[in-house]
Amino acid sequence: MSDNPGFSPNEMMTIAASRELGNDDVCFVGIGAPSAACNVARLTHAPDITLIYESGTIGTAPDVLPLSIGDGELCETAVTTVAVPEMFRYWLQGGRISIGFLGAAQLDKFGNINTTVIGDYFHPKTRLPGGGGAPEIATSSKEIYITMAQTRRGMVEKIDFFTSFGHGDGGDHRQRLGIDTAGPTLLITDLAIWKPDPVTKEFTVMSLHPGVTRQQVQETCGWIVKFAEALDETPAPSELELTTLRDLQARTKAAHEGSGKAKAA
Repeated sequence: MSDNPGFSPNEMMTIAASRELGNDDVCFVGIGAPSAACNVARLTHAPDITLIYESGTIGTAPDVLPLSIGDGELCETAVTTVAVPEMFRYWLQGGRISIGFLGAAQLDKFGNINTTVIGDYFHPKTRLPGGGGAPEIATSSKEIYITMAQTRRGMVEKIDFFTSFGHGDGGDHRQRLGIDTAGPTLLITDLAIWKPDPVTKEFTVMSLHPGVTRQQVQETCGWIVKFAEALDETPAPSELELTTLRDLQARTKAAHEGSGKAKAA
């Protein structure tokens, strides 16, 4: 990106992801970047979007971003809260989720996700939080959107552990396993927007964020990147989008860290 674009790469990623959501979506939201993107959408162009979190909160409208799926903010602002078994069996596995929004510690070019362990499972370099509900979200949501910052450690030729199924080995692998949902249809990073090739299912760069070059994308990716023939530039964030995101993050920081007065007291 350019030296002073007026917004950060992470802000561009979050806002680009938020634009992909609409009023009619029923979205199963992951914590972190997915949660920020979904709530920016709710606070701007998609006020009627239904946000669902793994803890069973349906139609939640948090004023601040949750620290975890167990954050009280989710339950307090939800239309209703159901038991986790009902959430998974009736809502998710019942085919009622249009978009599953996930993050990843490691991702390969076919959208397979690792959130379990870096290195050998029995002698790991890093033990990660694990899959939680992500494996079920990845197979039962009608579509999957993924957000992550680009690094060669994160976007790898082969993931160390298979937590959540994307397109497997590519092509029709999902269909051959009897999975009838679309799988990952969108990857939004801090540098670009990617979509799977219609045939091979390998992620292909469709749009570069303002100021980003092809070289930057390749240097931060662990596989040989494919670019669309008609490569677009992602529209820069609008003033409304930036203000909404920054206000949300400021409220979140104040709520989780306490105000200056509270700290002084």
